[in-house]
Amino acid sequence: MSQPLEIKTGIQVQKPVTAVFEAIVDPAQMSHYFISKSSGRIEAGKTLTWNFPEFEAGFPVRIEQVEQDKYVSFYWDVNNKPMLVEITLTPEENDSTVVTVTEKSQGNDEAGIQWLKSNTEGWAYFLACMKAYLEYGINLRKGAFTYRFK
Repeated sequence: MSQPLEIKTGIQVQKPVTAVFEAIVDPAQMSHYFISKSSGRIEAGKTLTWNFPEFEAGFPVRIEQVEQDKYVSFYWDVNNKPMLVEITLTPEENDSTVVTVTEKSQGNDEAGIQWLKSNTEGWAYFLACMKAYLEYGINLRKGAFTYRFK
């Protein structure tokens, strides 16, 4: 029996954990690096709708758990299957924060491998965009995928 596939990626952001946490839970900030809009702030027990600049439809996101300055988890559907996403914040020296994103899991088959490739790329991009926004005020996402929808 093969082991299920799981995504795990991370990056260090040169900002204090409180600033990074707020950038994750505040939709006004998230709109500068991830989504175009949200139906609300990330809070445990809420179901939100996230919109992305590249898509017309909104995506439901069920917030599972929120621990101030430490952890956020939510479920969203991937191919009609609820997937758990966990974002963990670890404070480091010099007021920096390691952000780790884990998404689980898919079967170790062709569909699972395609998911692993696509969503690993997506989460790495999420982290890079967050870092650019928090450290330099740059929105890397703006116009990044317009070529895909011509």
